[in-house]
Amino acid sequence: MTDSLKNEADYDRDRLERYVHTTRARTGLSRRHILQFIAASAAGASFTPKRAVAQTAPATTIVKPTPADQFRLLGTNAETLFEALKGRGYLTPASLFFVRNHTRTPTIDPSTWRLTIDGTGVRRPLSLTYKDLLRFRSVTSTKFIECAGNGRSFYGSQQGTPAAGSQWRLGAVGVGEWTGVRLSDLLEHAGVKRTAVDVQAEGLDDEVGTNGHVRRPISIEKALDDVLVVYGLNGEALPPDHGYPVRLLVPGWIGIANIKWVGRIEVSEQPLFSLWNTTQYRLFGTNYPDTPVLSTQTVKSAFELPFPATVNKGWHLLSGRSWSAHGSIRKVEVSFDGGARWWHAFVDPRKNREQAWAQWNIIWPATPGQHVLKARATDSRGNVQPDVVPFNDLGYLFSAVVNHPVTVV
Repeated sequence: MTDSLKNEADYDRDRLERYVHTTRARTGLSRRHILQFIAASAAGASFTPKRAVAQTAPATTIVKPTPADQFRLLGTNAETLFEALKGRGYLTPASLFFVRNHTRTPTIDPSTWRLTIDGTGVRRPLSLTYKDLLRFRSVTSTKFIECAGNGRSFYGSQQGTPAAGSQWRLGAVGVGEWTGVRLSDLLEHAGVKRTAVDVQAEGLDDEVGTNGHVRRPISIEKALDDVLVVYGLNGEALPPDHGYPVRLLVPGWIGIANIKWVGRIEVSEQPLFSLWNTTQYRLFGTNYPDTPVLSTQTVKSAFELPFPATVNKGWHLLSGRSWSAHGSIRKVEVSFDGGARWWHAFVDPRKNREQAWAQWNIIWPATPGQHVLKARATDSRGNVQPDVVPFNDLGYLFSAVVNHPVTVV
């Protein structure tokens, strides 16, 4: 074993032993029983799932199957159910990835598809075929993509300030292993100018009324930093619902920045504007008089349980996932009594990546009755999930600790 691997193993062992020690003090379980619970963390859920009910997205809106035991349909969108991720590993399978469509998933022929890179901010406009794109140096990055409205429903159900729009719970997020080309490499090939200010990707989905194709600018600084033009997800070609043949990956930024089905990238020496950074995807309301434009996401946590859940009394190994746009997850605290007392969950350091998510678990001696579970994450930069989030009219960026109702029978 190399020194680096030995150090990592020692770190994991020390962290595990601290968790075992505190869990023994809290629950009275033996060390052997605690380790047995942890060893079973990837096993089936500790609840009885409901029988899957067939559901169909609006005609041709979503291509892939969206069974009711995996997704919750919201108009043209499909929200991943967190209980469906339990035992599925670190990456979100493409079949389980949430779908956010402004219109519908288009059918695009890669043999005729072209990626145009043009605008006042480049000296050599490009028109690339799919094969051309594959000739550039490839990069793979494991990151989450999350809709800006993820958690929107809790503004109403938890804070009493409902917002219009898709009433997402927490399932408008997924972590993938994305493969593609650095946008900076493409911009360099196109002769990006030092005077460039904004970069705007435009999708090839149906036009949204008179507003044209879905498109949204990002700053040239972000474009040249870590943005990828992606053609692969989890080792396979992008599925149609997730941007085939090409989409953007803008790490840490809200989902709308990660434009799907990209056909054009405009580079401009002047600020660019569209529906998606003017009347949408800004913070409006009395709490935000300056109406800031949204960019980075926040910190969130979710249990891998139905919402609401019903479980049998007794010992349960609860699992969940926490994520942050600002780094990795430093710690996760869980409350079984609505926030009166908090306990540290075991965060697996091998399953905790920056701008992806951390997998965690905790043992719960469930007693009969009604319970409110809470999970609260702190990221590597010290950002902590708050109890309340200031309301904004469009219901974006809900990051407060969510009340998860559980009935124990």
